[in-house]
Amino acid sequence: MDRVTGKGGGRMDFKKLIYTVEDGIAIITMDYMKNLNAIDEQMADELLLAFRAAEKDEAVKVVILKGQEKAFSAGGDIGYFYDLIKRGGEVNMDGLISKVGTLADFMKKMSKIVITSVCGASAGAGVSLAIGGDFMICADNAKFILAFVNIGLVPDTGATYLLAKTIGTARTVQLAATGRPLSAAEAKEWGLAYEVVSPEELSGATMKLAAKIASGPLISYKNIKKQLYAAVYSDYKQWLDTVEVPTQRECSASLDFQEGCKAFMEKRKAEFKGK
Repeated sequence: MDRVTGKGGGRMDFKKLIYTVEDGIAIITMDYMKNLNAIDEQMADELLLAFRAAEKDEAVKVVILKGQEKAFSAGGDIGYFYDLIKRGGEVNMDGLISKVGTLADFMKKMSKIVITSVCGASAGAGVSLAIGGDFMICADNAKFILAFVNIGLVPDTGATYLLAKTIGTARTVQLAATGRPLSAAEAKEWGLAYEVVSPEELSGATMKLAAKIASGPLISYKNIKKQLYAAVYSDYKQWLDTVEVPTQRECSASLDFQEGCKAFMEKRKAEFKGK
């Protein structure tokens, strides 16, 4: 096994994830449970670096993205935003949204199949990453929450784009506007999840699929992804840059966002004013 990680002195200095390669399978494990694998700029940078390394490495045939047993990713670091707001600082998400957009597009554009392996909660941008691969295998305790609306934001990391294309606009609006949890069973029924297993079976099921793909026709897989990107995602990066960034910018500058963050951290109901 080739272990490449910042936790133990590997070649790439990762602080928030672990990257390993074994038998042609690259495994990217988000590993910063201090904030439940929140997607901040450092996590986004490290994820993009890991995916680019996997794409460049000829020994890598398939990529797995996973989190921890308790949570895949809690999305944005609301605590960080809350502290910034309390200090009277301006919240500017443009840099973060741009980085996660680049990551989301890269996952679809790269030549290698991406499997996401999800256990526990995925919220906010964590949902986007979970559904952003080519196959999603999840534990039956997985739940997906587009929690952005609860703090006055809009979905980012490509969630609205991806969901509208896979489950349709009506279901996307329901999830985005209510922030209600989507269960693993519903994710399978709606075509988002490839397979649902018990938490104990998740690792084995994920590796079984990865091994099957790794032993398959890689040139065919590469060109299937190329066809799909051209057919379905050719305007993805443009949409991320020209729609997602400015809509999130307007929301993050609102008083509703400040109130949403405060209410979340103070464990009370938000009182939104539409301002």
